[in-house]
Amino acid sequence: MSDLLSFVTVDDVETQSFSWGKLQWLTDPRVTGSQCMVSGIVTLDPGQGHARHNHPGCCENLFILEGEGEQMIENEDGSTETRKVYPGTMISLKRGQFHSTYNVGEGTLRILACYEFPGPEAALRADPDCTVIPPKNS
Repeated sequence: MSDLLSFVTVDDVETQSFSWGKLQWLTDPRVTGSQCMVSGIVTLDPGQGHARHNHPGCCENLFILEGEGEQMIENEDGSTETRKVYPGTMISLKRGQFHSTYNVGEGTLRILACYEFPGPEAALRADPDCTVIPPKNS
Protein backbone atom coordinates (compact mmCIF):
# COMPACT_ATOMS: atom_id res chain seq x y z
CA MET A 1 0.00 0.00 0.00
CA SER A 2 1.84 3.12 -1.20
CA ASP A 3 -0.61 5.80 -0.07
CA LEU A 4 -1.59 6.39 3.53
CA LEU A 5 -5.34 6.19 4.09
CA SER A 6 -7.74 8.41 6.01
CA PHE A 7 -10.82 6.25 5.39
CA VAL A 8 -10.14 2.56 5.95
CA THR A 9 -12.27 -0.58 5.63
CA VAL A 10 -11.31 -4.15 6.51
CA ASP A 11 -11.03 -4.85 2.77
CA ASP A 12 -8.27 -2.20 2.50
CA VAL A 13 -5.87 -3.92 4.90
CA GLU A 14 -4.07 -7.23 5.11
CA THR A 15 -5.39 -10.01 7.31
CA GLN A 16 -3.00 -11.61 9.76
CA SER A 17 -4.14 -15.19 10.27
CA PHE A 18 -3.03 -17.17 13.34
CA SER A 19 -3.93 -20.58 14.76
CA TRP A 20 -6.04 -18.72 17.35
CA GLY A 21 -7.78 -16.13 15.13
CA LYS A 22 -7.41 -13.24 12.71
CA LEU A 23 -6.32 -9.58 12.96
CA GLN A 24 -6.94 -6.67 10.60
CA TRP A 25 -5.10 -3.48 11.61
CA LEU A 26 -7.11 -0.45 10.48
CA THR A 27 -4.82 2.21 11.93
CA ASP A 28 -1.11 1.59 12.16
CA PRO A 29 1.97 3.29 10.72
CA ARG A 30 1.83 1.23 7.50
CA VAL A 31 -1.86 1.99 6.80
CA THR A 32 -2.54 5.50 8.12
CA GLY A 33 0.86 6.72 9.28
CA SER A 34 -0.42 6.79 12.86
CA GLN A 35 2.32 7.10 15.47
CA CYS A 36 0.06 7.59 18.48
CA MET A 37 -2.50 4.77 18.31
CA VAL A 38 -3.06 1.42 16.65
CA SER A 39 -6.48 -0.17 16.24
CA GLY A 40 -7.80 -3.22 14.51
CA ILE A 41 -10.42 -5.92 14.38
CA VAL A 42 -9.80 -9.25 16.12
CA THR A 43 -11.92 -12.16 14.87
CA LEU A 44 -12.22 -15.39 16.85
CA ASP A 45 -14.27 -18.36 15.69
CA PRO A 46 -16.17 -20.46 18.26
CA GLY A 47 -13.76 -22.21 20.60
CA GLN A 48 -10.80 -20.08 19.49
CA GLY A 49 -8.90 -17.67 21.68
CA HIS A 50 -5.70 -15.80 22.36
CA ALA A 51 -3.95 -17.42 25.34
CA ARG A 52 -2.47 -15.47 28.26
CA HIS A 53 -0.13 -12.77 26.97
CA ASN A 54 0.77 -9.13 27.48
CA HIS A 55 2.10 -6.12 25.61
CA PRO A 56 5.04 -4.77 27.66
CA GLY A 57 4.78 -1.05 28.33
CA CYS A 58 1.55 -0.67 26.36
CA CYS A 59 -2.07 -0.14 27.41
CA GLU A 60 -4.77 -1.89 25.42
CA ASN A 61 -8.52 -1.36 25.17
CA LEU A 62 -10.80 -4.09 23.83
CA PHE A 63 -14.37 -3.30 22.76
CA ILE A 64 -16.66 -6.24 22.01
CA LEU A 65 -18.51 -5.68 18.73
CA GLU A 66 -20.12 -9.07 18.17
CA GLY A 67 -20.42 -12.46 19.88
CA GLU A 68 -19.81 -13.79 23.37
CA GLY A 69 -16.42 -14.19 24.97
CA GLU A 70 -14.59 -14.91 28.17
CA GLN A 71 -12.00 -12.33 29.19
CA MET A 72 -9.31 -13.00 31.79
CA ILE A 73 -7.19 -10.25 33.29
CA GLU A 74 -4.33 -10.76 35.72
CA ASN A 75 -4.06 -8.24 38.53
CA GLU A 76 -0.80 -6.82 39.91
CA ASP A 77 -0.91 -9.24 42.86
CA GLY A 78 -1.09 -12.22 40.47
CA SER A 79 -4.78 -12.93 41.08
CA THR A 80 -6.99 -13.30 38.02
CA GLU A 81 -10.46 -12.11 37.19
CA THR A 82 -12.52 -13.74 34.44
CA ARG A 83 -15.78 -12.38 33.07
CA LYS A 84 -18.18 -13.09 30.25
CA VAL A 85 -18.09 -10.28 27.69
CA TYR A 86 -20.62 -9.40 25.01
CA PRO A 87 -21.35 -6.55 22.57
CA GLY A 88 -20.96 -3.18 24.23
CA THR A 89 -18.36 -4.36 26.78
CA MET A 90 -15.10 -2.38 27.05
CA ILE A 91 -12.06 -4.02 28.65
CA SER A 92 -9.36 -1.56 29.73
CA LEU A 93 -5.94 -3.17 30.22
CA LYS A 94 -3.09 -1.44 32.02
CA ARG A 95 0.43 -1.27 30.60
CA GLY A 96 1.82 -4.78 30.36
CA GLN A 97 -1.20 -6.41 32.03
CA PHE A 98 -1.52 -10.11 31.25
CA HIS A 99 -4.82 -11.15 29.70
CA SER A 100 -6.53 -13.74 27.49
CA THR A 101 -9.67 -13.76 25.37
CA TYR A 102 -11.71 -16.77 24.24
CA ASN A 103 -14.83 -17.14 22.14
CA VAL A 104 -17.30 -19.11 24.26
CA GLY A 105 -20.32 -18.46 22.04
CA GLU A 106 -21.74 -20.23 19.01
CA GLY A 107 -20.98 -17.41 16.55
CA THR A 108 -18.03 -15.22 15.64
CA LEU A 109 -16.46 -13.05 18.37
CA ARG A 110 -15.38 -9.71 16.90
CA ILE A 111 -13.40 -7.19 18.93
CA LEU A 112 -12.02 -3.70 18.30
CA ALA A 113 -8.52 -3.72 19.82
CA CYS A 114 -6.68 -0.44 20.44
CA TYR A 115 -3.05 0.00 21.53
CA GLU A 116 -1.81 3.35 22.79
CA PHE A 117 1.18 3.35 20.42
CA PRO A 118 2.60 1.28 17.54
CA GLY A 119 4.74 -1.78 18.23
CA PRO A 120 2.60 -4.65 19.50
CA GLU A 121 0.98 -5.07 16.07
CA ALA A 122 4.40 -5.36 14.42
CA ALA A 123 5.43 -8.03 16.93
CA LEU A 124 2.30 -10.02 16.07
CA ARG A 125 3.02 -9.73 12.32
CA ALA A 126 6.53 -11.12 12.94
CA ASP A 127 5.18 -14.11 14.92
CA PRO A 128 6.04 -17.42 13.17
CA ASP A 129 2.36 -18.42 13.62
CA CYS A 130 1.27 -15.46 11.43
CA THR A 131 0.22 -15.91 7.80
CA VAL A 132 -0.34 -12.61 5.98
CA ILE A 133 -3.26 -12.50 3.53
CA PRO A 134 -3.18 -9.52 1.13
CA PRO A 135 -5.97 -6.91 1.20
CA LYS A 136 -9.04 -7.59 -0.95
CA ASN A 137 -8.76 -4.01 -2.25
CA SER A 138 -5.15 -4.15 -3.38
